Amino acid sequence: MSKNKAPKNHVFYRNQNWHYPQIERGEGIYLYDKDGRKYIDGCSGSAVANIGHGNKEVAEFAKQHIERIAFTHLSRWTVDSIEKCAEKIANWAPGDLNHVYFVSGGSEATETALKMARQYFVERDGKNTSKWKVISKWNSFHGNTMGALSMTGIVGRRKPYDPILINFPKIPQFYHYRNPWGCETLEETSIMAAKALEEEILRQGPENVAAFITEPVVGSAAPGVYPEKIYFKMVREICDKYDILLIVDEVMAGFGRTGKKFAVNHYDIVPDIIACAKGMSCGYTPIGATIANDKVFNTIMVEGSGHFIHGHTYAGNPLSCGIAYKVMEIIEREGYVENAAEQGEYLMNKLKELYKYPIVGDIRGKGLMIGIEFVKDKDTKESFDTAVGLKNRITVNSLEEGLVVYPGGGSVDGVRGDHILIAPPINITKEEIDELFNALEKGIEKTCEEVL
Repeated sequence: MSKNKAPKNHVFYRNQNWHYPQIERGEGIYLYDKDGRKYIDGCSGSAVANIGHGNKEVAEFAKQHIERIAFTHLSRWTVDSIEKCAEKIANWAPGDLNHVYFVSGGSEATETALKMARQYFVERDGKNTSKWKVISKWNSFHGNTMGALSMTGIVGRRKPYDPILINFPKIPQFYHYRNPWGCETLEETSIMAAKALEEEILRQGPENVAAFITEPVVGSAAPGVYPEKIYFKMVREICDKYDILLIVDEVMAGFGRTGKKFAVNHYDIVPDIIACAKGMSCGYTPIGATIANDKVFNTIMVEGSGHFIHGHTYAGNPLSCGIAYKVMEIIEREGYVENAAEQGEYLMNKLKELYKYPIVGDIRGKGLMIGIEFVKDKDTKESFDTAVGLKNRITVNSLEEGLVVYPGGGSVDGVRGDHILIAPPINITKEEIDELFNALEKGIEKTCEEVL
């Protein structure tokens, strides 16, 4: 039964059991509610507001662009802001990922990648090709549209819609803390996770598999989890061996969040397709993109039919593309990618102090994309019963200290497991990190007092 805590108005909120404080404005890394209370946006909404709130330069640019042109449809027109944004993204992306298909958000980006992979093989091998399956992973999240959710490996999000989802195969995540192989090192876990891909390809039949999708650093499903370099080296080789496209989901990790322009750059490989969104515009407009390499683009658009059978009304919205370009320009000019690497290292070193609390089981991440997993027993890694509502307690207690975190659960078995994502704006300062850490520690300390 619903607790009916949400405001009584005409909005269909996502969770009727949450009370939803009303935010009045934002400035830098801070949010202010209607009562004037100040919060550190310790998760950038959901790893979105990467350059913080209230950026006057972006606001002025948006005003000028709106006055010039608001909307054109990409099926018939092009605009300079669309072309400039695509060029900037292609320059940021690794290797020959030179072709940018614009969408409105992360779910559309991964769903577009799915369709792009399928049409690639249809164009190359003919309409009777059997390559259609996309292998994904448990403890992964790729979006909430039907195709994206079919690739998602979070049981709780999938269960209500199981009858209408595609039954794509899943393999274990490179989730060392709870790895199913009993590995003692992250490198061993990374190797076993890569081997699991090859085993699943052979189980499904390579002739039936079109693509493999993976996050470079895991987002909401198991925040901050990442592999050693050997994982992506092996995965790239496996995909090439069996004629399978490699899709990297950078919706959360891309555009500087992990201390690199794209998180896959940590691993020195080039995927065939990247899906991205969130930090692309830092929340100043809804936008996402699917970036294809030369091989995929040329097969469909040059040597093939020349028509990608897909599209959304707001794909290639010139205003959104212009704002995204401006945001990337600011990130480059101000050195925010480098700042994410530097401040991320500083934050990680401070967060390790939290291991002194008995409920802190694992802290992991790259740059300013860091996850903290909570447990009832550190030795056995036993999670709290869901009735305890630990992630909600952490969230509420942190809010009381003026800090917003991004809670999640289900990392153990799809239902049990509590964690939070710490992902503040990538322009955060050392002093602001100290402030964030102090608030988080007080929130965790209070939670320990409540549950132990």
